[in-house]
Amino acid sequence: MSREALNEPAEIPPHLDRWNWGAFLLNWIWGIGNSTFIALLALIPMVNIVMMIVLGARGSRWAWRNRYWRDEEHFRRTQRHWAIVGVLIWGAVIALFAGMVVSVPISMRNSDAYRASMETVRADPQVREALGDNISSKFWITGAINVQMGGTGAAQMEIPVQGDKGSGTVTTQAVRTGGEWHVRLLFVTIDGANAPIVLINKDSLSIPNAAIGT
Repeated sequence: MSREALNEPAEIPPHLDRWNWGAFLLNWIWGIGNSTFIALLALIPMVNIVMMIVLGARGSRWAWRNRYWRDEEHFRRTQRHWAIVGVLIWGAVIALFAGMVVSVPISMRNSDAYRASMETVRADPQVREALGDNISSKFWITGAINVQMGGTGAAQMEIPVQGDKGSGTVTTQAVRTGGEWHVRLLFVTIDGANAPIVLINKDSLSIPNAAIGT
C-alpha cells in the first residue's frame, strides 16, 4: 500500500505541522514509537542538543509521513499523549535533581561537624563583635562530608553566616576519629574586612590575609 493511501494528503496538513513537544522532550524514544528513526541521532553526544530542536520543529511532519493514522484526530491525540508523557518524565527528573541538590546543604547542617563549628563561631567574642548577636547560617552550605565504614571521616565546609551587624563566611575543616568530630581549621571571613578571624588552626595551615602567627 502506498504512503499516499495511508495518510491523505501525503504531506501533513498545515494546521498539524506545528512544534512537537513529545519529539522535543523524548527525542529518540519518541522516534522509535513514531517510526522516525532519524531521531536515534539524538543518542550521539553533541548531536543530541541539535537533534532535539530539529525533532521539535520537524517531528510532526516526519511522524505524519512515517506512520499510519486513521484521521487527523488520531494523530493529534497520539502526539498530545507523547507531549504529556514527556512533560511528566522531565518534571520527575528535574524534581529528583533538585531534591539531590537541596539534600546536600541539609545533610551538612545536620552533621556534628557543622554543629561543632557553629557553636565555636557563636561563642567567639571577636566574631560576635564583627557580626553581632544571633549569628545564623544561610541555606546554601557548600563542601563535602565523607564518613568511612570504620568510623573515620573528613569534612570541609563553607558556611555563609549572618548576624545583627554583618555577614561573612565560615571556613571549617574537621576530621572524625573514634566516632567523634574534631575541628582542625576554623576561620571566619567578614564581608568588607581585610583579614579573616582565625579561631582554630591546629595544623598551622597558611590562611590568606591572616595575621602572622594565627
